Amino acid sequence: MRTILLSLTMFCLTLPAFAHGPTPQKAKESITINAPIAKVWAAVKQFDDIANWHPDLKKSEGDGNNQSGGIRTLTFKNDASLVEELDYYNEPEHEYSYRLKTENTAALPTSSHSVELKVVHGDAADTSVVTIKSRFYRGDTGNTPPANLNDEAAVTAMTQFFKNGLSGLKSKLE
Repeated sequence: MRTILLSLTMFCLTLPAFAHGPTPQKAKESITINAPIAKVWAAVKQFDDIANWHPDLKKSEGDGNNQSGGIRTLTFKNDASLVEELDYYNEPEHEYSYRLKTENTAALPTSSHSVELKVVHGDAADTSVVTIKSRFYRGDTGNTPPANLNDEAAVTAMTQFFKNGLSGLKSKLE
């Protein structure tokens, strides 16, 4: 009887190992731009105009609504597109957050993502720091995703998307 109980206990303790699913991943990038905060915010504040400064995008279109519920469609250089929705917008604090509304793993290998963008004063006069951070899940949420839709692919893609965007913004404003 003792052996049966011990075996049953060991079996129950190992069950969580078989119930593996995706875990949330994160990406965060910042850049200092040699421009006053008003100039930087003016470039990024229009939620649906990201293609104006992000080199990975062919175009961005939206409803012009800079408040919760605003929508934008991003079309990448490979013609893949996805839709994002604005959740929060704060003009005085120079920040907003948004989330993936319609996924497309050909655009970004994520099944969901939420992103925050914030602009703050830099350490030196007339400089600004832009920070973009995200929480997301890989493109394939099954237990054995293919390499192009796993956690590593999602983190790499999201990080590169942020780096490219921030570099594009810096190039545009300096």
